[in-house]
Parts: sequence; C-alpha cells; structure tokens
Amino acid sequence: MKMKPPVQKNEYYNVTFEDLTHEGAGVAKIEGFPVFVPNALPDEQGKIKVTRVKKGFAFGRLMELTKESQHRQDAPCPIYKQCGGCQIQHMSYEGQLLFKQKQVKDVLERIGKLDMSRVKVHPVLGMEDPWNYRNKAQVPVGEREGGLVAGFYQQRTHEIIDMEKCLIQQSENDEVVQAVKDICNAFGIKAYNEERHKGWLRHVMVRYGIATGEMMVVFVTRTADFPQKQQVIEQIIARLPHVRSIVQNVNSKKINVIFGDETTVLWGEEYIYDMIGDIKFAISARSFYQVNPTQTKVLYD
Repeated sequence: MKMKPPVQKNEYYNVTFEDLTHEGAGVAKIEGFPVFVPNALPDEQGKIKVTRVKKGFAFGRLMELTKESQHRQDAPCPIYKQCGGCQIQHMSYEGQLLFKQKQVKDVLERIGKLDMSRVKVHPVLGMEDPWNYRNKAQVPVGEREGGLVAGFYQQRTHEIIDMEKCLIQQSENDEVVQAVKDICNAFGIKAYNEERHKGWLRHVMVRYGIATGEMMVVFVTRTADFPQKQQVIEQIIARLPHVRSIVQNVNSKKINVIFGDETTVLWGEEYIYDMIGDIKFAISARSFYQVNPTQTKVLYD
C-alpha cells in the first residue's frame, strides 16, 4: 500500500530546520517527510509554503522566519537572492566551515559505514579572506532590451542575471568580463539564444594568473566565424594590457555543455602562466600543465 505524503502542494506549514543539503537548502521534516527549502539554516524555525511534492520528498519556499540561526547574516552580494551562483552567503563563514566539516562526517558515516566514535574529522581550514579567490570565470551571455548581458543563471532557470562584479571572482576577471561585454556591444555582436539556436556569443571565459598577472580571454561561440574580429581584438588589446591570449572555442551543438571541440588561438600565446610556490603552470583555454625545470609538460585534467 502506497503511503500518501503528509504534505500538499501550496499548503503552509510551521517547521524547524534540522540540516542542510549538499546544495545548501534547509531541511525540515514533517512527520519524518523531508522538505527542502532554500535560504533556511539549521536550528531555524519558520513558516514555509510547499511548492512541489515528490514521492519521497518535497520542496518549499521560506515565507517567514520566527527563529533565526546564530550563523545567519545579510548576504554581501547585492544580487544574491536572484543569482544562482552561490547558495549559502546568508550563512556566516564560521557556520559554513562547520557545515563542511559536518558534510564530511555524514559521508563517512552514511556512505563509508564508519564508526564515527572512532574517527576524528578535524575542523575545516578556512581562508583569511574568503572572497575574490576564483581565477577562472565562465560567464554565459544573453540579450535584454537590445544589449548584451553577462552573468550567472537565476536558480533553477536559464534566465541570466546581469552583473558588474562577482564577490567570489578575482576583481580582475570582473573587469575583463565587463570590458569584453562593452566592446562586443559596441560592435553589435549578438548573443546566442538557446531556445532558437540562433545568435553567436555563448560564453565569455577569463583565466587569470594570480602570480604573473597574465590573462586569457576565451570566446565560446556557436559558429566559427567572428564578426568584426580584428576590431574586437584591437579593442581588447588596447583596453586590457594584461591580456596575453585571446582564444575562440566553437560549440555548435544545442546542449548545455560550455565547450565544443574546436579551439583556436586568435591572438597572442596558447598559454598564460601562473605559479603555486615554486611550481610553474602553463594554462590553456581548457587545461593546465605543470612545467618542470626541463620544460616538459604533464597534463592535469
């Protein structure tokens, strides 16, 4: 006999949140039935509206908080609630480190079947500054009101949230993305439309060598042609002196995978370089390689 879920779509419930999913959604249980709710934290209480009911779980929307977690904070990013790039900026960094430690414990116990009374999981080592650390930006491009937008997708949609800066990206990456967007706008370049499989520019990717300051711009396009190619390249070189490489990758398929099979260097070098300690890396559009003292390369996927 099938058991009927104890919740119904569009109904409201008062709940206590017990945990977080690996994607950062709060977990509440109603008669043992899990409901996943974005923007909620463990130990919080509030009212939710159930938005979708599946066989073994449901999804909900947080309508009101009646008790807040000690780790709740205002998200620093101004577009956090719209953008789907981050999930737990509303949790303090201390709380995030504790959450990650708990994730490791839970996996070792649930999947590894280890006796956690005999296994010690050490606290997670955090960063002095947990912002502006990513050295690679992969940004989808779209159009709105006749102009290009570049940002990340809104959660559970393919609607691009236009952004000027991303707090987890190196600020240099943000500057390059904005400059490339402005240059492409000025030359009338059209963004790819995934519904109609028309248009040209799908993504802009930027790679940044933190130790060297070298940068690479990658255009991911639907077709191999490049409208106003020479003018666009000249503008990038003039406005962005740290750019050492401009590359085009062609993805003609109607899929969500970013890269296609064809990659061409349009200007500059195939690689930029970066250092981690004494180890030097050569970084291409899609891979990076360790460069040892004899200049041979070992591929790292």
